Amino acid sequence: MKIIQVDNQSGLPKYKQIVQSVELAIAEKRLVKGDRLPSVNKVSLEFSLSRDTVLLAYDELKKRGIVFAILGKGYYVKSVEFSYEQRFLVLFDELNAFKEDLYMSFLEEVNDKAQIDIFFHHFNLNMFRKLINESNGNYSKYIIMPTNLSGAAESIKTLPVNDVYILDQTNSALVNYPSVHQNFVKDIFNALEESRPRLMIYNQLILIFPGFKEPLGMVEGFTQFCQQYAFTHKVITDFDHQKIELGSVYIIPNDRHLVQVIEQSKAQQFQLGQDFGIISYNDTPLKKVVENGITTISTDFKMMGKQLGEMVLKNQKMQIENPSRLIWRKSL
Repeated sequence: MKIIQVDNQSGLPKYKQIVQSVELAIAEKRLVKGDRLPSVNKVSLEFSLSRDTVLLAYDELKKRGIVFAILGKGYYVKSVEFSYEQRFLVLFDELNAFKEDLYMSFLEEVNDKAQIDIFFHHFNLNMFRKLINESNGNYSKYIIMPTNLSGAAESIKTLPVNDVYILDQTNSALVNYPSVHQNFVKDIFNALEESRPRLMIYNQLILIFPGFKEPLGMVEGFTQFCQQYAFTHKVITDFDHQKIELGSVYIIPNDRHLVQVIEQSKAQQFQLGQDFGIISYNDTPLKKVVENGITTISTDFKMMGKQLGEMVLKNQKMQIENPSRLIWRKSL
């Protein structure tokens, strides 16, 4: 295997790519103590680089005590006792209970093999672009949660193409990037299909979908199910100052709306699971006990973090659909 790799499409300076290549080769035991590095001239010719660029990289390795030079002979590995540390950018939309599980699982899988810098764009496109621009070229991997931000793909495509991983939501503009993601169309369709015997006793299905940060695939999957099985249905954007419609099932991606619906049910003296039903998105320990249990559609965020960590550390290029499941409780 080649010891040194230089990617012309990467935003990382080429001398840093050479440094990282040597460090990685030592970490993976493809270079051992006493081995000779490729000559300056060879690296320069192979990658069409100036000798100064290669010398800058080798001098950096010398300063760190990783290699030494013998005049007229070349550069040799001096020490393998160093901490090889990659730098990963992790760009989340927001931090909540589910994303915290994902992030902690990812950290556990990476297990101190990289420095992790985490940032949040809070569904703000300008903030997203700013964080992408400022980080470009400074990291070995870029782990991006683009959500449904219009214009996010254009910014992502300015990053080194081989170093980007997409997390949680992907789309047709990002389909060529490796990812660990949810299939929201399929997940909500399958969950409702599994629920169909219980849904038959209700009059209609109502999806509360503000559309600001929720995945657009939820609406598509919801609509497909209702049309295929002839359920009366509608999509509303909010629940402020509304009354619960008797005999309805509310599918609720946003926990703020979940609280509003439960509060309104008490005001109307409705019995959850009888007068109306609820299916919430993303399971939490609290949903196990609230109102004797809230039925949820939820992916395994811990598995998502673990799979992401494995993929990034092994430099794998795959698109993985993280499984989702329906968790039955008394709200339906």
